Amino acid sequence: NLRIEGVEGTIYEGAIRSGPRSITTSSGGTHLCDGTNNNANPTPEGTSITALDSASRLCGFGYDGTYDSEFQDFFITSIGNTTQTSTISWGLLKNFQFTPVGGCQEEPAPTDEILWAYDAPNAPLILDVQPRMVGVRRGHTVVLTITDGPTGRPVSGALFAGVLSDANGKVVFTASQVGTFRYKATRADAIRSPAMVIIVTR
Repeated sequence: NLRIEGVEGTIYEGAIRSGPRSITTSSGGTHLCDGTNNNANPTPEGTSITALDSASRLCGFGYDGTYDSEFQDFFITSIGNTTQTSTISWGLLKNFQFTPVGGCQEEPAPTDEILWAYDAPNAPLILDVQPRMVGVRRGHTVVLTITDGPTGRPVSGALFAGVLSDANGKVVFTASQVGTFRYKATRADAIRSPAMVIIVTR
């Protein structure tokens, strides 16, 4: 699963099929990106950057990055219309933890959650919401929890479907309309959460 969070919103979120390949950027040129870069892994596989490339091709947004020959890796500088500055950069996380290696050295497993997030290195909170999917009947309520993904600590004051989370990170959602809805938790000083899917039936 791949998620890309830019300044103005979510650029991509969902499953993506990827594999080892050469990557070309305007600033970095063309280089192999298959997980064996810098001897990080013994066998070639899809990487966090080839996943980004697949999403870029699928959805039509651009990206750029420089290339460091010493590390044999790209350093992503822009995705979509969000470009790094001298003080704000893109961050790469796997399962809510910053990766210890670059995007061409990180080989995600099928169940891993890969996140490219703008300003992640400076963000005090990277939000998560649980559960990620729930069914509820119209007129009933469901309780969900907003946490800081890297630490698991509850987050208060996060906005979800017009409701602020309490001191324990809890939000009570009342299902008023039938349908399938996707909501994210947001807070001014945080990276927004993955989408939660709520299926409301009669």
